Amino acid sequence: MKRSITKTLTFLALFTALMCVLSPFAIPMQPVPITLATLVVYIIAGLLDYKYAAIPVVLYILIGLMGVPVFSNGTAGLAVLGGPTAGFIYGYILGALAESLLLHFFKEKKWMVYPIAMVVATIFIYAFGLTWFMIYMNNSGKAITFGAALMACVVPFLLGDAIKIIAASSVCISLRKHFERYMGTSLDKEDDKEIEEKEEDK
Repeated sequence: MKRSITKTLTFLALFTALMCVLSPFAIPMQPVPITLATLVVYIIAGLLDYKYAAIPVVLYILIGLMGVPVFSNGTAGLAVLGGPTAGFIYGYILGALAESLLLHFFKEKKWMVYPIAMVVATIFIYAFGLTWFMIYMNNSGKAITFGAALMACVVPFLLGDAIKIIAASSVCISLRKHFERYMGTSLDKEDDKEIEEKEEDK
């Protein structure tokens, strides 16, 4: 039991560190920069159990809130988390939960479930981020239509997100079974049976 908890805490720390290291790398664009944060979110949610998938994201946000430059282009603090694009950062939490839950409920996973789950995660991230952006702009006296917000905050990033989804799916498909076996958990019935047989042999 203690070993299992230690493994979980270790991977939560590693995934949090991965997000903090990769997320600041960004291509500056207005109003929303292209970052590696979504790629890391896809991978975290694709590997971690749904009970833990959002934890590294929450920790990442808290670290940024404390002033550590972990957001895009090395930014941090309330200025970012209260700014026009903050909704996309908070949306990572919803995206991670949505993706990990889908992968959990589709126990007998085929390879195509991963990109589908990541597309759903992207929808959650965009929906929350776009809503936040429009409310922020309207409250700032710079009213913006849904179409204009969509063109500014979503459309330019679709191709990049598609590439990230392909990359993240490949990583998760390759690593998930090995990761689950190491952690002593599995989402696949065949793997569950294999783990149970190993435990009985012990």
